Amino acid sequence: MPYSVKKHNNHDLLSEENVKNYVLPHYNLEYADIKRVKFKDTDKQRAVYKISDTNQNYCLKKVYFSKEDLLFVYSAVEWIFRYDINVPRILSTNTSSRFVNYNNMLFILTPWIDGEKCDYDNKEQILSSMYNLSLIHSKCKNFIPISGSYTRKNFNDIYSSIKKHFEQILNCSNLAFKYKDRFSKEFLEHFDTNLSLAKVSLLTAASIHNQNLSTSLCHLDYVNKNIIFDKNNNIWTIDFDKCSIDYCTHDISYALRRCLKRDNTGWDINLAIDSLESYEHIQKLNLDEFKYILCYLSFPQKFWKLSRDYYNNMKKCNHNSFLYLLKNAVENDTKQLEFSLKFTKYIEGRFNTKII
Repeated sequence: MPYSVKKHNNHDLLSEENVKNYVLPHYNLEYADIKRVKFKDTDKQRAVYKISDTNQNYCLKKVYFSKEDLLFVYSAVEWIFRYDINVPRILSTNTSSRFVNYNNMLFILTPWIDGEKCDYDNKEQILSSMYNLSLIHSKCKNFIPISGSYTRKNFNDIYSSIKKHFEQILNCSNLAFKYKDRFSKEFLEHFDTNLSLAKVSLLTAASIHNQNLSTSLCHLDYVNKNIIFDKNNNIWTIDFDKCSIDYCTHDISYALRRCLKRDNTGWDINLAIDSLESYEHIQKLNLDEFKYILCYLSFPQKFWKLSRDYYNNMKKCNHNSFLYLLKNAVENDTKQLEFSLKFTKYIEGRFNTKII
């Protein structure tokens, strides 16, 4: 069967009517109201529904991974819940299963968490979220998934990754000089700034001792949409689909970059330092962990990725779209470089050592 047809059929299977008829009865919710609130028809196809039954709301999710991965996610949520950290538990079916298999698609049900996502313009919420992340890491250092789970582990070497990406940026610069189209001119106009960022990242990564990096169960998508403050200002962490055992600094860095790169926060060095201090109320960070965070936050991720994808797909891509995306990506690159240099000095002053 052609892939496009399969996707179309899945789209039909995931209609509110079909899900109500074939999934909700497993939770005795066949008479509940259902509303689809999210649908992504990609290779990792997923769908999210809000289920309303009397005075109780639920979140029904079609996941995109295997049963073994799902058991790992279930284990993670249960482990964190054990330590009184607010997470929505995966609810059992009327046959005591933790998921429903409908037409070879897996569904899970959790309580619907009413509240507002973390406001990145609210410093208090940002600091609270970083404290909460540290709490999760501290309680999950010895995490063990249940039997039958696929044990997710990352531990990717950041130096190898940055080195590869750095070389790709240099290769893109050669292509930009060759083609000299509008994208290439924009790329070259911002090349020096972004090359400086990549150099800071590469030189810092080269000196990291990975054995000194703390490990734990990590969320790995700890961004504002997955951090909910309820009406009592309690913080909830949702959507553990990407969780894995990894370096804590990977989790920290991903969360910080999403917050800092915004126009309103504009690579604010004081916000970054205060966020890390909030994290350190529970877990102290060593020199190698600060280096990892510096390396991760310094690398010009969007600049690298867009240029790589553009030159790999020049003949069939939308040139205007790529140019638009590149212009957005480089708007704050000077601020990012200033941040990177200030953060370097902060770390050097704190640990009384030279980094680069």
